[in-house]
Amino acid sequence: MNWLEQVDNYCERLGPGLLAEPLNLVSNLAFLLAAALVWRRTRPDGLARALALILFIIGLGSLAFHGFAQRWAALADVLPILAFILVYIYAATTRYLHQTWWLGLVVTLAFIPFAMLLGRGMAALFGPLNGSVSYMPVLAMILAYAALLARKAPATARGLAIGAGILALSLTFRTLDAPLCVAVPIGLHFMWHILNAIMLGWMILVLLRHPRLAPLAR
Repeated sequence: MNWLEQVDNYCERLGPGLLAEPLNLVSNLAFLLAAALVWRRTRPDGLARALALILFIIGLGSLAFHGFAQRWAALADVLPILAFILVYIYAATTRYLHQTWWLGLVVTLAFIPFAMLLGRGMAALFGPLNGSVSYMPVLAMILAYAALLARKAPATARGLAIGAGILALSLTFRTLDAPLCVAVPIGLHFMWHILNAIMLGWMILVLLRHPRLAPLAR
């Protein structure tokens, strides 16, 4: 694979160059800002602090991708996102569902084949949705945790439901970037960045606000 090969996936990019996607580039500052805003609140919480750090790295990776638009930068873009998802699933399982660290690890690792199977199934039904189909398992997972917590931790369940709503809206903009390119030449992908940064920061705050309890299962 040629890691320096150019990637042109977005409406705003009309050619090569560091500034060929100005809105997509600048909108990544939303990730850095969201990470900075939640960082101070995470001081006593190691998992939340790790998520805030990963959120900052997500911004840097996305900056690299939308600036250089090469395959190596695409990898720098997606790997921090995957890391955030996996760390959050572990945190959600151990804290929201009150489970042990090893079960949290099992659920976290199980998410990978679950996401692959669900993603393939949804792609077969609806198509790639401009790449958004790969995030549908994340949306499903958030809603599943919200449903499980609806009675025992309604405030956390509402917080997760709000996060799922923001994610659904951001995915809508991501999906419509290509289909509406003629009508909106600047593209809509920058709204995915802004809303996704808000959603990820919000999800960290939901984790911080959830009551800390000792695990029941041994």
